[in-house]
Amino acid sequence: MSIPADLKYTASHEWVKTNADGTVTVGITAHAQDLLGDMVFVENPAVGRTLAAGEECAVVESVKAASDVYAPVAGEVVAANGDVEAAPEAINADAYSAWMFKLKPANSADVDALMDAAAYQALVESEAH
Repeated sequence: MSIPADLKYTASHEWVKTNADGTVTVGITAHAQDLLGDMVFVENPAVGRTLAAGEECAVVESVKAASDVYAPVAGEVVAANGDVEAAPEAINADAYSAWMFKLKPANSADVDALMDAAAYQALVESEAH
C-alpha cells in the first residue's frame, strides 16, 4: 500500500495536504478505503462550518459500513468536494486524489504535529496484528 511521503496523517485515517495558500486538503487514506470497501455515499461538512480538532464532520459509507470522518485540526471549512459526493467510488480509484474538504487551520502548527508517512505506516502495521 502506498503512503505518500508529502502528506500528514491522523490516527483515524485521514490524510492532510498543506496547500500553498495555507489551507489544508483532507481525505481518507487508502488503508481506510481498503477496510471499508466499495464506497457508495459521501457527505462533506458545509462550507463555512467551524470545526474542532477531532470533531466528527463528514461521513463515508461503503457496502460494508458507514464511518465518520474527523477534522484533523481545528479550523473553518473553506471548500467541499461535490465531485466526490456525486461519485464516491473515486475514493476507491485513488484515495489520495479524491479529496473531501479543505480547511483553513486555526493554528497551522497543529498540522505539523500530525503523523508523517513513517509514523502512519507504523500505525497501520500495528493495527494489522
